[in-house]
Amino acid sequence: MNVTELRDKTPDELREQLTQLKKESFNLRFQKATGQMENTARMRQVRRDTARVLTVLNEKARGGAAEAQEA
Repeated sequence: MNVTELRDKTPDELREQLTQLKKESFNLRFQKATGQMENTARMRQVRRDTARVLTVLNEKARGGAAEAQEA
């Protein structure tokens, strides 16, 4: 997942992607607990993608608040 792709998305699309990543994270944790996980590196990737989405959401929120104060 590329940060420039995330910055092009709307906040609603980012929230939807965040819920999908959290569901995937839950499923991966469940697979790990039951011993069915095949790709252990995917957990790290999902965790970092979640952080990227949250970072972009916070940037957009901060940018919107700054624009509202200027006006």
